[in-house]
Amino acid sequence: MTDTVQERVERVQGAIAGACARAGRRVAEVGLVAVSKTHGPEAVQAAAAAGLTIFGESKVQEAAQKIPQCPGRIEWHMIGHLQTNKVRHAVTLFRMIHSVDSWKLLEAIDRACGEDGARMPVCLEVNVSGERSKFGIPPAEVPGVLEKSAGLGRVQVAGLMTMPPFDPETENARPFFARLRELRDQWRAETGFALEQLSMGMTQDFAVAIEEGATWVRIGSAIFGERPKREKGAAGVGEEGE
Repeated sequence: MTDTVQERVERVQGAIAGACARAGRRVAEVGLVAVSKTHGPEAVQAAAAAGLTIFGESKVQEAAQKIPQCPGRIEWHMIGHLQTNKVRHAVTLFRMIHSVDSWKLLEAIDRACGEDGARMPVCLEVNVSGERSKFGIPPAEVPGVLEKSAGLGRVQVAGLMTMPPFDPETENARPFFARLRELRDQWRAETGFALEQLSMGMTQDFAVAIEEGATWVRIGSAIFGERPKREKGAAGVGEEGE
């Protein structure tokens, strides 16, 4: 018998609570982004009925089509690679952007927010692993981006985001999550930015991410089920989130 979205959500919430208990953290410290990319409005409706309120999308075009068909009470976050030519539309759709991977993109978001009269909290995506196939700012460049961002009026750099290399062995992700937390603590001391948010952890490794300090976890397949398999080579490099 196939389990329901409600049952999957309860299992995920239980696992989050367990990870928080192991780490001596409060459950309220960890936000859950339900990654609904490739899933239709009916799946979002089911997850919202199960009590989830924050959903993540990785493509502006898909989000623009889906969001008007979904409950108006929920909040949407951008978790995927954002092209500068899609920024203006993105700031009207999303309440937070987790995947700012360059100074150029940060400037574009600030400019679009100014035109729209909006404000946008963001996370800087940091390429902790150094993988060429991943988007993200090299760690050595992050302090400079933070320093320049102090002059922007419409974006708030609220924290950092990363993705470890894919590995079926969950524990192998831990050093990358720990490293982002260590870098956050270092940059916080050096720059004065609070950087309170750490967006890290997906279905296969979110418990480890929570143990290492994640404040946002981005979970898709554990809630919505597996996505349809795409042909080899069809996936874009660096599709972020889950």
